Amino acid sequence: MVKKSDASAPKNTRIADNKKAAYNYFFEERFEAGMVLEGWEVKALREGKVQLTDGYVLIRDGELFVLGCQIQALKTASTHVNPDSVRTKKLLLHKAEIKRLVGKVEQKGYTLVPLNLHWKAGKVKCEIALAKGKAEHDKRDTIKDREGKREVERAMKSRNR
Repeated sequence: MVKKSDASAPKNTRIADNKKAAYNYFFEERFEAGMVLEGWEVKALREGKVQLTDGYVLIRDGELFVLGCQIQALKTASTHVNPDSVRTKKLLLHKAEIKRLVGKVEQKGYTLVPLNLHWKAGKVKCEIALAKGKAEHDKRDTIKDREGKREVERAMKSRNR
């Protein structure tokens, strides 16, 4: 009997993160959605050629789409494919979840933001968040907290030496 190797086990690894989203928004709820991708896009994701920083989620006709997510084509892309790096990509969620999100997004100040792309059971998933924008003073508080944590870590590191 042959044992399966660890390489065949499904990996749950991150492809790309949207670090700017945590700075600009408070997250209310998180959802995991599938993505409809073309073959060249999957190959480019495996190489890490993706940028989520300017991405946002739009609800159109009861469906979710991610805009502004750039997937750069590989130079070895096929000659018969015309890759579009800023193509609108469809997100896959249950209809009940989409209806709930539509109601929330229609409220003042809420938006949908892509947080990260990751692999799950061999498929690309996009984690999206129902988010509310931060005011300028909230962003300053975030910076102060981050700098305070760094100073504490530096003090602890120098004390342990």
